[in-house]
Amino acid sequence: MSKKKTGKIGVLLVNLGTPDTPNTPDVRKYLREFLLDPRVIDINPVGRYALVNGIIAPFRAPKSAKVYKQLWTERGSPLLYHGLDLQKKLQEALGSGYHVAFGMRYQSPSIASALEELREKSVDRIIVLPLFPQYAAASTGSVQDKVMEIVKEWWVIPSINFISSFCDDPGFINAFAELGKQHMAQDDYDHVIFSYHGLPERQVLKGSDKGYCQLGDCCNSYNKRNKYCYRASCFVTSRMLAEKLGLREDQYTVTFQSRLLKDPWLQPYTDEVLKTLPGKGIKKVLAYSPAFVADCLETTIEVGEEFKEMFEHAGGEKWQLVESLNSNPMWVEAVKNMVLEH
Repeated sequence: MSKKKTGKIGVLLVNLGTPDTPNTPDVRKYLREFLLDPRVIDINPVGRYALVNGIIAPFRAPKSAKVYKQLWTERGSPLLYHGLDLQKKLQEALGSGYHVAFGMRYQSPSIASALEELREKSVDRIIVLPLFPQYAAASTGSVQDKVMEIVKEWWVIPSINFISSFCDDPGFINAFAELGKQHMAQDDYDHVIFSYHGLPERQVLKGSDKGYCQLGDCCNSYNKRNKYCYRASCFVTSRMLAEKLGLREDQYTVTFQSRLLKDPWLQPYTDEVLKTLPGKGIKKVLAYSPAFVADCLETTIEVGEEFKEMFEHAGGEKWQLVESLNSNPMWVEAVKNMVLEH
């Protein structure tokens, strides 16, 4: 006997967030909400408040605003409009039995507004997909935390399923590999860099399964003990991408970018590694940023422009960024399959 469908399935796509405009007041507002999240800067609450409001937001906001103005387009923030494009295309791919909503962890559109949209549609259950391939408590964990904080106030809470990681999802890997192959067909590259957003080492260790993670060779295999280890997740994504691209182990390097403050972060650091490559005869580099599925400040500006300038200044000839998945048809299909599997 088949089960009668009584309502739609809700799908909530969530990305990190973006200022409403590239102007300094909006950038400062965004930075405050983002950096005051205890999962992002996991220090004493008083110290975090003083650090963010007294130092980071006042002094970093004007500098960040200049960079956001470089990033902004006629459609606004790429992270936002690529997310909305993905929402629309996924809705078309899934059909009328689903309702797809999109929200940001910080700023607009909010997770609360997206969840309310799904509640108004009287969905039977909700599948939440934080758009971060590799699990981290500061990204995926924060989204899950926020969703639960909101729905606990609902009188009726539907079944909720979180897709916590897709670092080794075949559709995700194939879509990203295909973008790289298109660049490799146009030029011969000496090396591939897989540059991931960094995390403080302490955050990785805090999530370790009974001390399993030692920030060493333990991350060279991906298993049930370290499936939520960010470093191990980055490594498995890189290994799978390298295999699809036909790369030997000596033809690629895994690095980490965007560190903040003075505590030790995951290493090696991208900006330090790239400066050494020309001296080793590596003149042409293809650069991936596989922690992001939509182009944003960290991909377009940091990896695509700032690292390119550093590399060329060090003697490199070509630094090519592989664009993010955005709303690429292969990526839409991959997300559709992940939703159907859950």
